[in-house]
Amino acid sequence: MDQTQQKALNALESYILLSKSATSPRAAADLVTQATSALNTYVFAELLQTPNIQSLRTASAEYAPYLTLLEIFSWGTWSDYTSTPDLPQLSDIQSHKLRQLSLLTLSTSHATLTYSHLLSVLALPNVRVLEDLVISSIYAGLLTAKLDTLSKRVDVSSVSPLRDLRPNSVPQMVAVLDDWNNRCVGVLAEIEGQVREVRRKATERRKREQEHEKIVERAINDDGLKEKGRPAAKRGAGDTENGGGYDADGGDAMDVDDTLARGGARNAKRGGMRFSGFGKRLGG
Repeated sequence: MDQTQQKALNALESYILLSKSATSPRAAADLVTQATSALNTYVFAELLQTPNIQSLRTASAEYAPYLTLLEIFSWGTWSDYTSTPDLPQLSDIQSHKLRQLSLLTLSTSHATLTYSHLLSVLALPNVRVLEDLVISSIYAGLLTAKLDTLSKRVDVSSVSPLRDLRPNSVPQMVAVLDDWNNRCVGVLAEIEGQVREVRRKATERRKREQEHEKIVERAINDDGLKEKGRPAAKRGAGDTENGGGYDADGGDAMDVDDTLARGGARNAKRGGMRFSGFGKRLGG
């Protein structure tokens, strides 16, 4: 529970106890005046629900308006007070407190409040009085805000949960919460859809990468097989691998054989001629 709210409940507790003895309309009306004028009393729902205060609803026209006044302090605003006829006259302390509570109500729905708007709805005479009201509300813990005197506005950052609920306001709150819940469900569904789409694209990208890797690997393997199965280049008739190559000194073995063959033929020819001549001499 908020500290300011707890302080306000503690301040109201004594008046709740006093309500048990306020059995007459006059005593109940006086108790309303005391509670709305006391220091730190900003919530009134529990006092409003006590039997003796509720009995003012059927009281005479002199005291019945005090119940309406307490209801305005519970959940109403300064505009409600000024627009409702036959209400009791407020003291300066009560007027100041009701304007503080009205400022609190306005701050719950607007983060930025202009001076001109506040001066109008709170019926304040000038800016100095308005700024004093805002400052006193800040020091009382009713709200957290900053005065922008240059732009003439009040920037509200947080408010205390001190206003009571109006009658029959719960269904409206439920409707607002249902609408908020539906919007949250819609946003969540949209986020989940985006997550699924991102995952789908990531899966497709990974699949393409794997297919590309397989194609590259298959191409590398095919090139390797082609390199191994390629036939050796044709070599010359004197290639050493074909049996007739070069000698150890790099010469051509076929040339040596041809030379030897030609030399033998010449020797054979010369020898034959000499043999022929010798035969003639023997014959002769």
